[in-house]
Amino acid sequence: MQTETKSKYQAPALEKGLDILEYLSQQSVPVSQTEIAVSLNKSSNEIYRMLVCLEDRGYIIRDEVSSKYKLSLKLYHLSHQHSVIDELRTAAIYLMEELSSEVREACHMSIIYHDKVMVVLHSRSPEPIALSIEEGNLFPVALTASGKVLLAYMKPEAASALLQKDNDYIKFSAEQKDDFKETLKQIKAKGYYLKQSEFADGIVDVSVPVGNEKTGVNACLTISRLHTKTAVHKEKDELIIVAMKKYAQKIQKKIGLI
Repeated sequence: MQTETKSKYQAPALEKGLDILEYLSQQSVPVSQTEIAVSLNKSSNEIYRMLVCLEDRGYIIRDEVSSKYKLSLKLYHLSHQHSVIDELRTAAIYLMEELSSEVREACHMSIIYHDKVMVVLHSRSPEPIALSIEEGNLFPVALTASGKVLLAYMKPEAASALLQKDNDYIKFSAEQKDDFKETLKQIKAKGYYLKQSEFADGIVDVSVPVGNEKTGVNACLTISRLHTKTAVHKEKDELIIVAMKKYAQKIQKKIGLI
């Protein structure tokens, strides 16, 4: 849809076509030319040529009987000609290295893969002693900071379906499940997760989201740091959270999510 802020370099015809595609992507059933025009605050004549063009190029389909429009699968196929994970890795690798250099801690990026948390990228700490989580490792969803953040920012139905298959979550008592769901709500409210690791002793996990249910990209940045004797924990945790949110925003911007 049209945004409130306009670029000084405008392309009205292109914007009109994108408005139509974005509108159709939100519709569960085919819609008429008139419905599209009204929703976009345009006249039917104003969008007619654009609809014809989009149909000719295969981006939308017009029903022969009702003459109503819907999206084709062309955008889907185009988007899958490259890997979202490759895009994330390319966008994040240098920024994560900058983050690790700034906070002096190793950092890793995770996604959900086959109902587990999978580490897809990591950056090392410049410090001689630090915890590093290597790429390719799989971890339980319900017991990890990354898993909780990923669940918190998934669509509710998808998160629920995933938890029904999670062996750790299934073993939780009713009270534990309620506490778990409350934790997910708090993560969304705060925009981060910070807690002693439930997966290993002596470790504090800090995790922030990269993307959300609206963008369709669901990844997170996590720092799992050792509680060393010399660290000022509370102050450092606060600095880490601020830095992680900053770099998560930079990654999202680099892949076009902002």
